[in-house]
Amino acid sequence: MVSCDEHDRQARDGIRAPKLVVEVLSASTAGFDYGQKFRCYRRLLTLQEYVLIDSENVSVDCYRRSGHQWQLTSYPESGNTVHFVSIDFQCSLSLLYENVGI
Repeated sequence: MVSCDEHDRQARDGIRAPKLVVEVLSASTAGFDYGQKFRCYRRLLTLQEYVLIDSENVSVDCYRRSGHQWQLTSYPESGNTVHFVSIDFQCSLSLLYENVGI
């Protein structure tokens, strides 16, 4: 989770204004992360990107806020570059999966 909000700098009990949330999926939590959890996160006005990283296959889904809509960008292959626009960070998909036995 990344927040650029000044109030979150000294937060001790949790981030209140995230800009980016990244979840690593497991077989038991994937449905919840894509469904109910994402519905809750969409209510956060500060949230710009919600990223779901598959732990069993090389695959990343990135939901980006665009006005009142959320747009999906999928990164299904290890040769792709992932770009987290909200924090202007880029890296190769293979770097996200470095030392992961998939």
